[in-house]
Amino acid sequence: MSGVQGKVALVTGGASGIGAATATQLVARGARVVLVDLDGDSLARMVERLGEESVVPVTADVTELADMESAVTRAVEHFGGIDIVLANAGIASYGSVLAVDPRIFRRLIDVNITGVFHTVRAALPQLLQSRGYILVISSAAAYLPAPGLAAYGASKAGVEHFANALRLEVGYRGVGVGSAHMSWIDTPMVQDTKRDLASFRETLLRLPGRLGETTSPEVCAEAFVRGIERRSNHVNVPPWVGSLRWLKPALSSRVAEMRFRRAMREGLPRMDEEVARLGRSASARVTAGADGGGASAAATASRPGAAGA
Repeated sequence: MSGVQGKVALVTGGASGIGAATATQLVARGARVVLVDLDGDSLARMVERLGEESVVPVTADVTELADMESAVTRAVEHFGGIDIVLANAGIASYGSVLAVDPRIFRRLIDVNITGVFHTVRAALPQLLQSRGYILVISSAAAYLPAPGLAAYGASKAGVEHFANALRLEVGYRGVGVGSAHMSWIDTPMVQDTKRDLASFRETLLRLPGRLGETTSPEVCAEAFVRGIERRSNHVNVPPWVGSLRWLKPALSSRVAEMRFRRAMREGLPRMDEEVARLGRSASARVTAGADGGGASAAATASRPGAAGA
Protein backbone atom coordinates (compact mmCIF):
# COMPACT_ATOMS: atom_id res chain seq x y z
CA MET A 1 0.00 0.00 0.00
CA SER A 2 1.31 3.45 -0.91
CA GLY A 3 2.15 5.85 1.88
CA VAL A 4 -0.09 8.47 0.25
CA GLN A 5 -3.13 6.26 -0.30
CA GLY A 6 -6.23 7.92 1.13
CA LYS A 7 -4.33 11.15 1.86
CA VAL A 8 -5.38 14.62 0.67
CA ALA A 9 -2.73 16.79 -1.02
CA LEU A 10 -2.87 20.52 -1.82
CA VAL A 11 -0.65 21.32 -4.83
CA THR A 12 0.01 24.88 -5.99
CA GLY A 13 1.06 25.47 -9.56
CA GLY A 14 -0.83 22.27 -10.27
CA ALA A 15 -2.06 22.86 -13.83
CA SER A 16 1.18 21.98 -15.65
CA GLY A 17 4.83 21.05 -15.28
CA ILE A 18 6.06 19.55 -12.03
CA GLY A 19 2.81 20.27 -10.19
CA ALA A 20 0.68 18.44 -12.75
CA ALA A 21 3.12 15.52 -12.96
CA THR A 22 3.23 15.14 -9.17
CA ALA A 23 -0.54 15.37 -8.87
CA THR A 24 -0.88 12.65 -11.51
CA GLN A 25 1.39 10.30 -9.59
CA LEU A 26 -0.27 11.07 -6.27
CA VAL A 27 -3.68 10.19 -7.70
CA ALA A 28 -2.25 7.00 -9.24
CA ARG A 29 -1.14 6.00 -5.72
CA GLY A 30 -4.57 6.56 -4.23
CA ALA A 31 -4.36 10.16 -3.01
CA ARG A 32 -6.94 12.87 -3.59
CA VAL A 33 -5.65 16.23 -4.77
CA VAL A 34 -6.67 19.87 -4.60
CA LEU A 35 -5.03 21.63 -7.55
CA VAL A 36 -4.41 25.37 -7.24
CA ASP A 37 -3.55 27.51 -10.26
CA LEU A 38 -4.69 30.61 -12.12
CA ASP A 39 -5.00 28.76 -15.42
CA GLY A 40 -8.60 27.57 -15.23
CA ASP A 41 -8.56 25.89 -18.64
CA SER A 42 -5.54 23.75 -17.77
CA LEU A 43 -7.09 22.89 -14.41
CA ALA A 44 -10.22 21.69 -16.19
CA ARG A 45 -8.11 19.44 -18.42
CA MET A 46 -6.41 17.97 -15.34
CA VAL A 47 -9.82 17.15 -13.84
CA GLU A 48 -10.91 15.47 -17.09
CA ARG A 49 -7.74 13.40 -17.12
CA LEU A 50 -7.60 12.41 -13.44
CA GLY A 51 -11.29 12.29 -12.56
CA GLU A 52 -13.67 14.46 -10.53
CA GLU A 53 -13.67 11.95 -7.67
CA SER A 54 -9.93 12.46 -7.14
CA VAL A 55 -9.33 16.11 -8.04
CA VAL A 56 -10.78 19.44 -6.93
CA PRO A 57 -9.63 22.41 -9.05
CA VAL A 58 -9.25 25.82 -7.41
CA THR A 59 -8.52 28.92 -9.44
CA ALA A 60 -6.46 31.03 -7.06
CA ASP A 61 -3.40 33.27 -6.84
CA VAL A 62 -0.73 32.25 -4.31
CA THR A 63 0.18 35.92 -3.77
CA GLU A 64 -3.24 36.47 -2.17
CA LEU A 65 -3.66 34.96 1.29
CA ALA A 66 -7.44 35.07 1.00
CA ASP A 67 -7.24 32.97 -2.16
CA MET A 68 -5.19 30.32 -0.41
CA GLU A 69 -7.50 30.31 2.61
CA SER A 70 -10.40 29.72 0.21
CA ALA A 71 -8.47 26.86 -1.41
CA VAL A 72 -8.00 25.23 1.99
CA THR A 73 -11.71 25.68 2.76
CA ARG A 74 -12.56 23.92 -0.52
CA ALA A 75 -10.23 21.07 0.39
CA VAL A 76 -11.90 20.62 3.77
CA GLU A 77 -15.40 20.81 2.29
CA HIS A 78 -14.67 18.22 -0.41
CA PHE A 79 -12.19 15.85 1.24
CA GLY A 80 -12.44 16.54 4.98
CA GLY A 81 -8.94 17.97 5.54
CA ILE A 82 -5.37 18.20 4.24
CA ASP A 83 -2.49 15.80 4.86
CA ILE A 84 0.12 16.99 2.33
CA VAL A 85 1.09 20.38 0.91
CA LEU A 86 3.28 20.83 -2.17
CA ALA A 87 4.22 24.52 -2.28
CA ASN A 88 5.27 24.43 -5.90
CA ALA A 89 4.24 27.69 -7.62
CA GLY A 90 7.15 29.74 -8.95
CA ILE A 91 8.47 31.92 -11.76
CA ALA A 92 11.90 32.97 -13.07
CA SER A 93 13.50 36.14 -14.44
CA TYR A 94 16.33 36.91 -16.87
CA GLY A 95 19.33 39.22 -16.72
CA SER A 96 21.76 40.81 -14.31
CA VAL A 97 20.77 42.97 -11.36
CA LEU A 98 21.31 46.03 -13.57
CA ALA A 99 19.20 44.58 -16.40
CA VAL A 100 16.25 42.90 -14.67
CA ASP A 101 12.98 44.81 -14.65
CA PRO A 102 12.30 45.86 -11.02
CA ARG A 103 8.62 44.98 -11.49
CA ILE A 104 9.59 41.44 -12.48
CA PHE A 105 11.94 41.20 -9.50
CA ARG A 106 9.14 42.19 -7.14
CA ARG A 107 6.66 39.83 -8.80
CA LEU A 108 9.14 36.96 -8.56
CA ILE A 109 9.71 37.51 -4.84
CA ASP A 110 5.96 37.81 -4.29
CA VAL A 111 5.22 34.51 -6.05
CA ASN A 112 8.26 32.49 -5.01
CA ILE A 113 8.51 33.54 -1.36
CA THR A 114 5.28 35.21 -0.27
CA GLY A 115 3.32 32.60 -2.21
CA VAL A 116 4.99 29.81 -0.22
CA PHE A 117 4.23 31.63 3.04
CA HIS A 118 0.57 32.10 2.09
CA THR A 119 0.23 28.44 1.09
CA VAL A 120 1.74 27.19 4.34
CA ARG A 121 -0.01 29.74 6.55
CA ALA A 122 -3.43 28.85 5.12
CA ALA A 123 -2.95 25.08 5.30
CA LEU A 124 -1.04 24.77 8.59
CA PRO A 125 -4.03 24.46 10.93
CA GLN A 126 -5.22 21.45 8.92
CA LEU A 127 -1.73 19.93 8.82
CA LEU A 128 -1.39 20.26 12.60
CA GLN A 129 -4.59 18.23 12.97
CA SER A 130 -3.47 15.54 10.51
CA ARG A 131 0.21 15.60 11.57
CA GLY A 132 0.90 16.06 7.90
CA TYR A 133 3.82 16.94 5.65
CA ILE A 134 4.89 20.02 3.67
CA LEU A 135 7.27 19.96 0.70
CA VAL A 136 8.54 23.43 -0.20
CA ILE A 137 9.97 23.65 -3.73
CA SER A 138 13.37 25.30 -3.67
CA SER A 139 16.09 24.62 -6.27
CA ALA A 140 19.74 23.78 -6.79
CA ALA A 141 19.97 27.57 -7.17
CA ALA A 142 19.77 27.75 -3.36
CA TYR A 143 23.20 26.08 -3.29
CA LEU A 144 24.89 27.31 -6.47
CA PRO A 145 25.05 31.04 -7.31
CA ALA A 146 24.09 31.76 -10.93
CA PRO A 147 24.90 35.18 -12.41
CA GLY A 148 21.95 36.49 -14.37
CA LEU A 149 19.53 34.61 -12.10
CA ALA A 150 20.13 36.53 -8.88
CA ALA A 151 16.44 37.14 -8.17
CA TYR A 152 15.53 33.49 -8.70
CA GLY A 153 18.47 32.25 -6.62
CA ALA A 154 17.64 34.65 -3.78
CA SER A 155 14.04 33.44 -3.72
CA LYS A 156 15.01 29.77 -3.69
CA ALA A 157 17.61 30.26 -0.96
CA GLY A 158 14.92 32.14 0.96
CA VAL A 159 12.33 29.38 0.80
CA GLU A 160 14.94 26.75 1.72
CA HIS A 161 15.69 28.71 4.89
CA PHE A 162 11.95 29.17 5.46
CA ALA A 163 11.49 25.39 5.27
CA ASN A 164 14.38 24.77 7.67
CA ALA A 165 12.95 27.19 10.23
CA LEU A 166 9.41 25.89 9.76
CA ARG A 167 10.62 22.31 10.39
CA LEU A 168 11.86 23.41 13.84
CA GLU A 169 8.63 25.27 14.57
CA VAL A 170 6.22 22.45 13.77
CA GLY A 171 8.28 19.26 13.94
CA TYR A 172 7.65 18.72 17.64
CA ARG A 173 3.93 19.01 16.86
CA GLY A 174 4.08 16.14 14.38
CA VAL A 175 4.29 18.03 11.08
CA GLY A 176 7.12 17.12 8.71
CA VAL A 177 8.74 19.74 6.45
CA GLY A 178 11.06 19.19 3.51
CA SER A 179 12.60 21.26 0.75
CA ALA A 180 13.10 20.05 -2.83
CA HIS A 181 16.16 21.00 -4.86
CA MET A 182 16.29 20.40 -8.59
CA SER A 183 18.61 21.06 -11.45
CA TRP A 184 17.05 21.78 -14.86
CA ILE A 185 13.57 20.27 -15.23
CA ASP A 186 11.91 20.28 -18.67
CA THR A 187 8.96 22.49 -17.71
CA PRO A 188 7.40 25.50 -19.50
CA MET A 189 9.59 27.80 -17.39
CA VAL A 190 12.84 26.26 -18.62
CA GLN A 191 11.44 25.86 -22.15
CA ASP A 192 10.56 29.57 -22.26
CA THR A 193 14.07 30.52 -21.14
CA LYS A 194 15.68 28.31 -23.78
CA ARG A 195 13.43 29.77 -26.44
CA ASP A 196 14.11 33.38 -25.42
CA LEU A 197 17.86 33.28 -24.72
CA ALA A 198 20.54 31.75 -26.96
CA SER A 199 23.07 32.54 -24.22
CA PHE A 200 21.15 30.30 -21.83
CA ARG A 201 21.05 27.41 -24.30
CA GLU A 202 24.77 27.69 -24.92
CA THR A 203 25.55 27.91 -21.19
CA LEU A 204 23.77 24.60 -20.60
CA LEU A 205 25.87 22.96 -23.31
CA ARG A 206 29.10 24.27 -21.76
CA LEU A 207 28.37 23.19 -18.20
CA PRO A 208 30.69 20.39 -17.05
CA GLY A 209 29.60 16.83 -16.36
CA ARG A 210 25.88 16.44 -15.72
CA LEU A 211 25.26 20.05 -14.65
CA GLY A 212 23.60 20.91 -17.95
CA GLU A 213 21.33 17.87 -18.20
CA THR A 214 17.56 18.30 -18.19
CA THR A 215 15.24 15.96 -16.28
CA SER A 216 11.62 15.22 -17.22
CA PRO A 217 8.79 16.42 -14.95
CA GLU A 218 7.70 12.79 -14.56
CA VAL A 219 11.07 11.68 -13.14
CA CYS A 220 11.05 14.73 -10.87
CA ALA A 221 7.52 13.87 -9.70
CA GLU A 222 8.58 10.32 -8.83
CA ALA A 223 11.29 11.73 -6.57
CA PHE A 224 8.80 14.15 -4.98
CA VAL A 225 6.32 11.38 -4.20
CA ARG A 226 9.08 9.24 -2.65
CA GLY A 227 10.10 12.23 -0.55
CA ILE A 228 6.51 12.81 0.53
CA GLU A 229 6.06 9.16 1.50
CA ARG A 230 9.31 9.22 3.51
CA ARG A 231 8.64 12.68 4.97
CA SER A 232 12.14 13.63 3.82
CA ASN A 233 13.91 16.78 4.98
CA HIS A 234 15.52 17.17 1.55
CA VAL A 235 14.58 15.89 -1.92
CA ASN A 236 17.23 16.22 -4.63
CA VAL A 237 16.57 15.82 -8.37
CA PRO A 238 18.72 14.32 -9.81
CA PRO A 239 20.26 12.79 -6.66
CA TRP A 240 23.70 14.36 -7.30
CA VAL A 241 22.19 17.79 -6.53
CA GLY A 242 22.43 16.83 -2.87
CA SER A 243 26.22 17.07 -3.08
CA LEU A 244 25.90 20.79 -3.87
CA ARG A 245 24.40 21.33 -0.43
CA TRP A 246 27.60 20.11 1.20
CA LEU A 247 29.79 21.92 -1.35
CA LYS A 248 28.01 25.24 -0.86
CA PRO A 249 30.88 26.92 1.09
CA ALA A 250 33.37 25.93 -1.63
CA LEU A 251 31.05 27.08 -4.42
CA SER A 252 30.96 30.57 -2.91
CA SER A 253 34.69 30.68 -2.20
CA ARG A 254 37.06 33.17 -3.78
CA VAL A 255 38.52 30.50 -6.08
CA ALA A 256 35.10 29.49 -7.38
CA GLU A 257 34.06 33.11 -7.82
CA MET A 258 37.16 33.79 -9.92
CA ARG A 259 36.07 31.05 -12.33
CA PHE A 260 32.58 32.54 -12.50
CA ARG A 261 33.99 35.98 -13.22
CA ARG A 262 36.00 34.72 -16.18
CA ALA A 263 32.97 32.95 -17.63
CA MET A 264 30.72 35.97 -17.06
CA ARG A 265 32.91 38.52 -18.82
CA GLU A 266 31.38 37.35 -22.09
CA GLY A 267 28.27 35.44 -21.08
CA LEU A 268 26.50 37.95 -18.81
CA PRO A 269 26.77 40.99 -21.13
CA ARG A 270 25.42 38.80 -23.92
CA MET A 271 22.45 37.74 -21.80
CA ASP A 272 21.73 41.37 -20.94
CA GLU A 273 21.88 42.30 -24.64
CA GLU A 274 19.33 39.58 -25.39
CA VAL A 275 17.10 40.80 -22.57
CA ALA A 276 17.31 44.35 -23.97
CA ARG A 277 16.36 43.12 -27.46
CA LEU A 278 13.44 41.14 -26.04
CA GLY A 279 12.23 44.19 -24.16
CA ARG A 280 11.44 42.05 -21.13
CA SER A 281 13.36 40.21 -18.41
CA ALA A 282 11.07 37.18 -18.06
CA SER A 283 8.89 35.03 -20.30
CA ALA A 284 6.13 36.82 -22.20
CA ARG A 285 3.49 35.34 -19.90
CA VAL A 286 5.22 36.36 -16.67
CA THR A 287 5.88 39.86 -17.99
CA ALA A 288 2.23 40.31 -18.90
CA GLY A 289 1.26 39.33 -15.36
CA ALA A 290 3.68 41.86 -13.85
CA ASP A 291 2.22 44.54 -16.12
CA GLY A 292 -1.23 43.87 -14.73
CA GLY A 293 -2.32 41.65 -17.59
CA GLY A 294 -5.10 39.97 -15.64
CA ALA A 295 -5.87 36.39 -14.78
CA SER A 296 -4.69 34.78 -18.00
CA ALA A 297 -1.30 36.41 -17.82
CA ALA A 298 -0.92 35.90 -14.09
CA ALA A 299 -1.59 32.20 -14.50
CA THR A 300 2.06 31.70 -15.29
CA ALA A 301 2.89 33.11 -11.89
CA SER A 302 1.29 30.07 -10.33
CA ARG A 303 2.91 27.46 -12.59
CA PRO A 304 5.13 25.58 -12.79
CA GLY A 305 6.99 25.64 -9.54
CA ALA A 306 10.70 26.07 -9.11
CA ALA A 307 11.60 24.18 -12.18
CA GLY A 308 15.18 25.21 -12.81
CA ALA A 309 18.52 25.48 -11.11
